[in-house]
Amino acid sequence: MTGPDRDSHPMIPAADPLREAAETMRAVRDRCVWTQQIDHRALVPYLVEESAELIDAVEDGTRDDLREELGDLLWQVLFHAEIASRDPDDPFDIDDVARGLTEKMVRRHPHVFAGAVANTPEEVLVHWNAAKAAEKGARTSVLDGVSAHMPSLALAQKLLGKAGSVGLETSNQGILVETGDADPGLDENALVGGIATEAALGEALLALVATARANGWDAERALRERLRTLEHDIRRREAGDPT
Repeated sequence: MTGPDRDSHPMIPAADPLREAAETMRAVRDRCVWTQQIDHRALVPYLVEESAELIDAVEDGTRDDLREELGDLLWQVLFHAEIASRDPDDPFDIDDVARGLTEKMVRRHPHVFAGAVANTPEEVLVHWNAAKAAEKGARTSVLDGVSAHMPSLALAQKLLGKAGSVGLETSNQGILVETGDADPGLDENALVGGIATEAALGEALLALVATARANGWDAERALRERLRTLEHDIRRREAGDPT
């Protein structure tokens, strides 16, 4: 898709492709009857789809795939911002979004933009969490702001981190216990062999996610990558390869 004609948009600098993308979005919203009837809620499925395609490009795509999918996700951001700019009660546009983002990132990186010192990733996280806590002072729980729409494995890993911050850990049976009381290690074979109910399956899955978190692994990504291997095996079998 080409951008708007610069003759009809004389304020678009030739060297500002982000501004041109925003103006292209505005032109599409003005002139495309399908786009005009979309609101924030109706756009959510497309945001989910484009996010998933970007993840695929990051984990299993080419550089061209990555560049294209980043653009598609950026289009979703521009789309939501353009919708928001026309809200009759509380409008904001992409410039407001970018300005707020810049201000937040400057606040959360005092070791970059102020005089704070962070020589390790752990020290960076301390600064980040302190700034975030100051911004979110109205929150009363560590669970505030955790989206229930996250994929289940990713949500489990997130919640385990939150549990640890309030003094809870997960035992090797998936049960939350006081920090220091968790059983060392995890016997996955024993867990699998002992599953007799759906509730027990949930406990076993949580224990596996706890193992992932303890090792610095991403449970959601681990399953995605294993499923890619399974998809490859299925397609190979369909193609007549017996191996």
